[in-house]
Amino acid sequence: MVPCSKEKDKNILIVIVGAGLIGPRHAQSVQRHPRTQLIAFVDPSPSAIPVAESFGVPCYDSITSMLDVVGKTTGKPDAAIVSTPNHTHVDVTLQLLENGIRNILLEKPISDDLESAEHLLATVKEQKCKDEKRGKDAKINIQIGHHRRFNPYIQTTKSLLETDSLGTVVAVNGLWTLLKPASYFAPPLGSWRADKKKGGVLGINLIHDIDVLQFLFGPVSRVYAEGTLLQRMRQNPEHTAEEGCAVTLRFASGIVGTFLICDATPSPLNFETGTGENPTIPPAPSKSASDCYRILGTRASLSVPDMTRWSYDHVSCGQGKEKGWNTELAMQQISVKDADVRPFDAQWGYFVDVVSGKGEDGERGVGCGVEDGVRALRVVQAVRESMEGGKPVDVQSV
Repeated sequence: MVPCSKEKDKNILIVIVGAGLIGPRHAQSVQRHPRTQLIAFVDPSPSAIPVAESFGVPCYDSITSMLDVVGKTTGKPDAAIVSTPNHTHVDVTLQLLENGIRNILLEKPISDDLESAEHLLATVKEQKCKDEKRGKDAKINIQIGHHRRFNPYIQTTKSLLETDSLGTVVAVNGLWTLLKPASYFAPPLGSWRADKKKGGVLGINLIHDIDVLQFLFGPVSRVYAEGTLLQRMRQNPEHTAEEGCAVTLRFASGIVGTFLICDATPSPLNFETGTGENPTIPPAPSKSASDCYRILGTRASLSVPDMTRWSYDHVSCGQGKEKGWNTELAMQQISVKDADVRPFDAQWGYFVDVVSGKGEDGERGVGCGVEDGVRALRVVQAVRESMEGGKPVDVQSV
């Protein structure tokens, strides 16, 4: 646990590094929480200044300049949120650690390359060993921002699996398909998303679904992937990032699955449209038209997020009756508790509990720790290797 202060009623001081698309969403969660106080943004871009002003806080061009000022005014931040471009995640996190900020919510993915992610994991493990030997109280708490774990639909699905409502899961099918507008990739702020080495739909989007699937079903052990036809590169040769692929998955548990991802097609079949969790993406008028996961078990099947469960539970075997395709399926609508809860807020509340010493350490339960972040990135890297090599790729376990 990582208590931020001996004073239980003291506000937890927060700084956000990165004021792009995701930083302001985190800022809203910080300001909605009764125990956290946003004190600054850190972002060298001039466009970040009005963003910070809209939240009533200053913006600094570097972590060093921020610490030079806030250390003399409000005091050193208790925690930081990193919401910078993917390829800067590890460097920024290491800089925060070097400056004594040990409570960090790091946006997903943990990095855009496996080598730097592994380096961060090794650094954290090494420091934790040193802390244990010294008996240091302020241990490192880094959580990766895979906020979909906190989505009410995913939480409900997790509960159904844990109570054996579906029986033994045999297979899973998933979709993440929609159309990203040209402005999403426009320079200067969006140009990194069009770069194969920094952006692409695998590292930005697929990694969300991979983390959800591993949260629900355990680690993926093998993948095979085929890329979709590239559309944007035809109009702009400098757009080198992948646009999608079809993936087959094998989990260590024996479950098999398929997943189709593409960000170049008009479609409601994706997590955001189905759940309505992202305020910038309009929700589908009917969840039944936008389910993105189908879970197939020996007792029942479930589609998410329309939360329809299909089964033969009503069939009593005997007198010539048996469960199977000759019998009409029973349909059940599963209710979702607290369906209007904002996942970003729930994730932030969990993080605050950990910082305050009231919750888990991020490596168990719903929290997503550094090892989980690396595990998801390893799967995505294996998908990319399979696309390029045309062969199945085994995923190294963490």
